[in-house]
Amino acid sequence: MTAYDYDLFVIGAGSGGVRAARIAAGHGAKVAVAEEHRVGGTCVIRGCVPKKLLVYGAHFAEDLKDARHFGWTVGEPGFDWPSLRDSVLAEVTRLEGLYGQTLASHDVTVIRQRATIADPHIIALADGTRVTAKYILVATGGWPVKPDIPGAEHGITSNEVFHLESLPRRVVIGGGGYIANEFAGIFNSFGSQVTLVNRSDAILRGYDEQIRDRLLQISMAKGIQFRFNCPFERIEKNADGTVLVHFAGADPVEADLVLFATGRAPNIAGLGLAEAGVELTSSGAVRVDAYSKSSVDSIYAVGDVTDRVQLTPVAIREGHAFADTVFGGKSVAVDHETIPMAVFSHPPLAGVGLTEAQARNRLGTVRTYTSDFRPMKNVLAGRNERSLYKMIVDDASGKVVGLHMIGPDAPEILQAAAIAVKAGLTKAQFDETVALHPTMSEELVLMK
Repeated sequence: MTAYDYDLFVIGAGSGGVRAARIAAGHGAKVAVAEEHRVGGTCVIRGCVPKKLLVYGAHFAEDLKDARHFGWTVGEPGFDWPSLRDSVLAEVTRLEGLYGQTLASHDVTVIRQRATIADPHIIALADGTRVTAKYILVATGGWPVKPDIPGAEHGITSNEVFHLESLPRRVVIGGGGYIANEFAGIFNSFGSQVTLVNRSDAILRGYDEQIRDRLLQISMAKGIQFRFNCPFERIEKNADGTVLVHFAGADPVEADLVLFATGRAPNIAGLGLAEAGVELTSSGAVRVDAYSKSSVDSIYAVGDVTDRVQLTPVAIREGHAFADTVFGGKSVAVDHETIPMAVFSHPPLAGVGLTEAQARNRLGTVRTYTSDFRPMKNVLAGRNERSLYKMIVDDASGKVVGLHMIGPDAPEILQAAAIAVKAGLTKAQFDETVALHPTMSEELVLMK
């Protein structure tokens, strides 16, 4: 029997890689993880965690205004970006330490340098060392991309946005997905003038049309400007440090910051995957089977580096399932259907299951139910912003096949409701459930 240095070598210490390493070690495997940046990956270091903390900070802008309607005397509020930025970065550092402690407590060796694949069982480290492993798991995630235009270097991505020295007065955000809309809401709440520029004609493709249209209406009412069918052409840097952003077929816009949120690509550059015989998709993702195995038997991949769903909880599930399958003696495949998703915009939206359009295409006849209401808090605060909940039901079986909502705490509410959709519960079973009053979530069992 061939002896290897490690049973498992993980490239990338993000959420998926850390989970896989921990579970594999718990099954008795000798495990190492290589990370060239910081332990924790995109979500913890430069993604969902620090972004959600900025979202919390941004919500105080409206909360402080609304407080007066609830009897609170609030002085003229002021906002200090460096204070929030530094608090967020400190929390990121704390979480990075906890991830490191988790790996250490499971006897996982952490190698803080770049690792590449030399052959299906050999890993080359940046310092020239080579180690061997029976299995290699690629968990390097995704990386933001910039448009190929002159002056693109004058813009930043979500990787750099958490480290801004000062709050920009005018921001141009490129893209129409969840990252673009989340940062549009954040910067708008902080008082920046925001222009969101999208090369297509809609935001948040893949989400239910009514829900995303409601977000567009609310965002415009908050003062966020939108430009559709408006691709970037070039960016010029002015002498005073500001930029002039040019578009195809539209007037240029002056800004203090350009944030590109125009998509993410699998982070595979220079890893040696193709040279090792690993099959890639046309988009550069690792093609894997239901058990995360690549076209090479000893090489697996989980998370955003694959061609599946790019969400942190999905990467964690995939990493766990991989470890149980390969080292735990049981075959576990992740079900990528009916995954709840959220956009932490202002207000947030969330959905699970099929959109109305998807349901009609797949099932034929469906029934839809909606609740369009103004939350109680907004009523007393004199805020006209309305929430929208939508339920899609298969007409033949009565099963709820989709739930979509926009409004305060929508992601918090949807998590529990997603269990019902995943379990295949019917509209009748929702109706039989007594409402929890007075709450926004009671609308889920009152739709007629």
